[in-house]
Amino acid sequence: MLKILRYVLSVIVILFAAYGLITQNFKYSHIMTFFMGLMMLVMGLEEFRKDRKAYGWLFVVVFLFSLFVSIQGFLLS
Repeated sequence: MLKILRYVLSVIVILFAAYGLITQNFKYSHIMTFFMGLMMLVMGLEEFRKDRKAYGWLFVVVFLFSLFVSIQGFLLS
């Protein structure tokens, strides 16, 4: 289940990144950052399930940072 969710989120991130690169319109980059953070959270949960706690905590910290950055993007744009 988590693997499928990770793949779906990564496709969404790639689509937003491709749209931004092709059109040179980066106004949706904060949404891409939000979905990338969710992908990091899912990857962290996968690492916790594999009993690799160090990588799990690293992914959770990256999720929190990207969540903070995307919320700033939502508020400033």
